[in-house]
Amino acid sequence: MSNNIRIMKKLIILCAVVFGFALSASAQDNTKPEFKFNEEKHDFGKIPQGKPVTTIFSYTNVGQEPLIVTQVQPQCGCTIADFTKTPVKKGETGTIKITYNAAVVAPFNKAITITSNAATPTKVISIVGEVTPAPSSTGTK
Repeated sequence: MSNNIRIMKKLIILCAVVFGFALSASAQDNTKPEFKFNEEKHDFGKIPQGKPVTTIFSYTNVGQEPLIVTQVQPQCGCTIADFTKTPVKKGETGTIKITYNAAVVAPFNKAITITSNAATPTKVISIVGEVTPAPSSTGTK
């Protein structure tokens, strides 16, 4: 009977050790940095042709490790991106500044791809709106 108790104790200890390793492994996955944006899609509404417009996407690092954005790639050459290039620590904020050149009269929907060391390493944000003809500059005499 005491042999069975020893075997049971060993099994319980073995299970506890395995459970501890599994728990610590899953906890390590949760330390990765992660974005939390104020908005992921910005609507400029109607904007006049020939007038570039700018918006700033703010984000907070809700992970444990510093968040490092390595690249911000707009969908086309009509959009320029600038972003926080220093590591963003836990709880701190960073920004991605997007400027759209409103050259063509038409609705637009542009994606901006963000590459980082976050738990989700590729993130897409977007800008939308409609470029309208610029007001006529003909004056009356």
